[in-house]
Amino acid sequence: MASPAVDDYLKTIYHHTEWQDDRITPSQLAAELGLAPSSVTEMVQKLAAQGLVTHRPYGPVSLSAEGERRAAAIIRRHRLIETWLVREFGYAWDEVHDEAEVLEHAISDRLLEGIDDRLGRPRFDPHGDAIPDAAGHVHRESFVVLGSAPAGHVGRVLRVSDRDPELLRAVESAGVAVGAVVTVTDASTLRLVTDDPAGAVDVALPAAAGQAVWLSA
Repeated sequence: MASPAVDDYLKTIYHHTEWQDDRITPSQLAAELGLAPSSVTEMVQKLAAQGLVTHRPYGPVSLSAEGERRAAAIIRRHRLIETWLVREFGYAWDEVHDEAEVLEHAISDRLLEGIDDRLGRPRFDPHGDAIPDAAGHVHRESFVVLGSAPAGHVGRVLRVSDRDPELLRAVESAGVAVGAVVTVTDASTLRLVTDDPAGAVDVALPAAAGQAVWLSA
């Protein structure tokens, strides 16, 4: 069942529990993929038969050990390609997702290894998402989502979700980048203080950033 469609299912299941613990339900999976629930149910049954997921009727879906390995491998490809496009070709971080979706199925393992070596074996992509190593292992720090961080919380920006290109552009325009040290000054309006050479700068982010920006705990 090696196919882009299968990989998309496995990636979506992997992504769902990457930053929280609740397993994905078939209806959530259908919504994420933009597919009819009946189509998703049929595919989940096929994936279970292949030993890639575990699932019981009407229950949530989890990756098996083999499904996790395969999902990590395709995510590794995607995130290395995103990093490559930003560093080597000058793509903005809101432009790389769709390109990587195409290229992740096209490049050889040899080229992927060359990209990883050239980039210095990065651990994170431009959005702060962890890049699995060749064995599928990742390292993540303890984190708090911006909207749940109390006023006065100090941390580094670990990740900005790449789901909304417009939000990515707004965050970038505000001068907030992955790795920046920030202080939450008003959690209700999502205002941050960032460090720059001119001193602390008070910036405001869109309300949607509350569920799209991850800070170190």
